[in-house]
Amino acid sequence: MDEVTRDIQGEIPWCMLFADDVVLVDESRAGVNRKLELWRRTLESKGFRLSRTKTEYMMCDFSATRHEGGDVSLDGQVVDGDIDEDVRHRISAGWLKWRQASGILCDKRVPQKLKGKFYRTAIRPAMLYGAECWPTKRRHVQQLSVAEMRMLRWFCGHTRRDRVWNEVIRDRVGVAPIEEKLTQHRLRWFGHVQRRPPEAPVRNGVLERVDNVKRGRGRPKLTCDELVKKDLKDWNISKEIALDRSAWRLAINVPEP
Repeated sequence: MDEVTRDIQGEIPWCMLFADDVVLVDESRAGVNRKLELWRRTLESKGFRLSRTKTEYMMCDFSATRHEGGDVSLDGQVVDGDIDEDVRHRISAGWLKWRQASGILCDKRVPQKLKGKFYRTAIRPAMLYGAECWPTKRRHVQQLSVAEMRMLRWFCGHTRRDRVWNEVIRDRVGVAPIEEKLTQHRLRWFGHVQRRPPEAPVRNGVLERVDNVKRGRGRPKLTCDELVKKDLKDWNISKEIALDRSAWRLAINVPEP
């Protein structure tokens, strides 16, 4: 990939390559669209193809200026900025891991605590991979929770018809709710960001409020920063603790049953 695209690569951080993933950065949507089109033409001319369904974009507003409207598109197809597809993909990845080990997870001779440990080690990380910066909505958390409880009930030999409470199932296998682990992941990443030097690019715009900005009609999109603020308030944690790695790790820890 590096050799094929050497002529169109920009300087870091405007263009970054990670294995087979490409990150293109620009100050406007129009600039992103131009770069996307250039990369599409270059790669397709050499026999490669940019995925229309897996391409995503993120907009960061670091100033009080109003950005232009419009969509980010790839070859005429609008690129979705929502995380619905990400959540579905991670749930599918979790089920793939579950099916690969179903012979052990469904074996009644295997202790349920051991099954829970395998789930915490191999399956749940696959479901939460990359979730640190997700602006999750209630429906996303519900989808993850439903998938988790189906897995736990399945390898415990129970269905919803058995009327066994979720808390009882979790105690048997020793697995904390995935929504709490999702919050822990988000706050752990926030702690990493807070301990970075103030001049680090990743610190720009984190938990900073921009006033006197005119926005469009309707409810604004949920951001990861807003979720972190809510997490800190709900868990009664001060963000200053994040500067102490040990204290922060203890504050955000979610123990398994």
